[in-house]
Amino acid sequence: MGIMKIFCSRANPTTGSVEWVEEDEHYDYHQEIARSSYADMLHDKDRNVKYYQGIRAAVSRVKDRGQKALVLDIGTGTGLLSMMAVTAGADFCYAIEVFKPMADAAVKIVEENGFSDKIKVINKHSTEVTVGPEGDMPCRANILVTELFDTELIGEGALPSYEHAHRHLVEENCEAVPHRATVYAQLVESRRMWSWNKLFPIRVQTSLGEQVIVPPMDLERCPGAPSVCDIQLNQVSPAEFTVLSDVLPIFSVDFSKQVSSSAACHSRQFEPLASGRAQVVLSWWDIEMDPEGKIKCTMAPFWAHSDPEEMQWRDHWMQCVYFLPQEEPVVQGSALCLVAHHDDYCIWYSLQRTSPGNNERVREMRPVCDCQAHLLWNRPRFGEINDQDRTDRYVQALRTVLKPDSVCLCVSDGSLMSMLAHHLGAEQVFTIESSAASHKLMRKIFKANHLEDKINIIEKRPELLTNEDLKGRKVSLLLGEPFFTTSLLPWHNLYFWYVRTTVDQHLGPGAAVMPQAASLHAVVVEFRDLWRIRSPCGDCEGFDVHIMDDMIKRALDFRESREAEPHPLWEYPCRSLSEPWQILAFDFQQLVPLQPLRAEGIVELQRPGQSHAAVLWMEYHLTPENMLSTGLLEPVDPEGVCCWNPHCKQAVYFFSPAPDPRVPLSGPQTVSYVVEFHPDTGDIAMEFRLEDTQLTAPGQ
Repeated sequence: MGIMKIFCSRANPTTGSVEWVEEDEHYDYHQEIARSSYADMLHDKDRNVKYYQGIRAAVSRVKDRGQKALVLDIGTGTGLLSMMAVTAGADFCYAIEVFKPMADAAVKIVEENGFSDKIKVINKHSTEVTVGPEGDMPCRANILVTELFDTELIGEGALPSYEHAHRHLVEENCEAVPHRATVYAQLVESRRMWSWNKLFPIRVQTSLGEQVIVPPMDLERCPGAPSVCDIQLNQVSPAEFTVLSDVLPIFSVDFSKQVSSSAACHSRQFEPLASGRAQVVLSWWDIEMDPEGKIKCTMAPFWAHSDPEEMQWRDHWMQCVYFLPQEEPVVQGSALCLVAHHDDYCIWYSLQRTSPGNNERVREMRPVCDCQAHLLWNRPRFGEINDQDRTDRYVQALRTVLKPDSVCLCVSDGSLMSMLAHHLGAEQVFTIESSAASHKLMRKIFKANHLEDKINIIEKRPELLTNEDLKGRKVSLLLGEPFFTTSLLPWHNLYFWYVRTTVDQHLGPGAAVMPQAASLHAVVVEFRDLWRIRSPCGDCEGFDVHIMDDMIKRALDFRESREAEPHPLWEYPCRSLSEPWQILAFDFQQLVPLQPLRAEGIVELQRPGQSHAAVLWMEYHLTPENMLSTGLLEPVDPEGVCCWNPHCKQAVYFFSPAPDPRVPLSGPQTVSYVVEFHPDTGDIAMEFRLEDTQLTAPGQ
């Protein structure tokens, strides 16, 4: 049977058009595997060792009672935990994996390691598994092994899966590995983190004095986006938050007993350690693999870790940042209650004043954004808009291009640029908001600032713009940040260039465009830890998992997956091994060219180290003197330490195969590159080669 082809509709973020692309039927599988955290989990030595210890202990407890050890492993992935169980003496394992390519890989891995007679891989969701003479399992298991957790603990549906397993698949009072999980929280005040959730007043210095852009009441009152914000909390400097409470154990789940997925709330009374504004709850969890709590695996950040030296880096489990619905003043020593609410998949927090006789807690609904802003702007975008230094840079640049009779057209999604232009004295300002959500939000913000009659919002796609929309005027200044909500990779905001080209007929003679130009830059780096997500595992706790490595490699070699991926590098420390260099330049004063732009060259590495990746970003030349970078914010220091823009994701192109940290480096290295911008599709195709290692990535 030949390979089927399927058609996928894909919005091209750069050109703004929707295209139909023919794909191999396994396209989604490859995407899923290439972007999964399987490799990262297999590299998590701490997780693997603790699971193995916990499984050995559980099997021996069952054996000591003179019973057969029958294991149910939900979400088996590679089959690793099942193989550990059989090696520890389990009589039989039922390994459940719902994702078909993964289940197929598990079957092969189990066979390769010689466990096929003791492990049955079941490709189903655990809630569809049947027990009985004709079922998937002849009888219930007496050991439940699972790894169903995400950064929030319950976000992957751990509670409903456990609830069902206890009802239908395992014996009462079974052994469970892990045995227990506990969620911890700490209340803090942090201007930086709060800036990811609320719009702050923004100051604009004008010739008439200071103007302040204020947020609408709707935004002030809105509880924010309901989803958790998961980050590498260890990369947030303790100087950026004030601790208001001790680390509080919030709730525990005992996995060896019936688990409920019903909504619940848990409250912890505490006395604030300092006075301040309660804004943010930092949270993480730990799991105890055994009933005595001797084998523990924790996600605690370094300041709350029992042994910071022994900390395991992970990307599959990070830490959580939750925003309180409103900031509230707290007074040192004056008791309060921190309340954690959860449903079957999500956790959220509120702060309550405790008063005697008032223990009736209102069952709170999960907070949901009702102001539009959190639907349109993600957290880094809030941080970017709130960055006063960045605003000042735009104001400086605007001052040099604005004239009293300027007619401005702003092109960016949900941007405050139009307000800056108005405050700095433009005669007329139009702004294009092509989505209903951004249109609604900007109307609200203009109204709160009494500008609804001063700035004209045009709700349509730029290519449909007419002379009537512009009230018969010609545009003398075209403005963009540029920022578009559809952009995933740094160069997707080149959509601005396509818009500039499509609206060319509306520009007056000698019209200015800001930014005037953009450039694509790169640097070769060695990651402290991020390389693990792309590094083959080979052997994991004595089990051969190379089949998984091969599967990830095949997925990465698949067309779309052989590309740069977006990562917020402020969370992932690295050293630069080369000097940064400019690859391509884009002149927004000209129309998008008909011919491709191509650059190739060879870069010498200046510092010794493992070359893990090339990192790419954009720089925008607002005016000849004023430049904004979405990547490196300052020159690399002599040691190669990099300072990245905290509001943007940079593009990371991992070298493949990943360098082996055990192999010593021989002499100076070079990286050759070919990068091509295709104007017809807006794609940037790239190929980077480390020494003589062939690395290809057609099609960006």
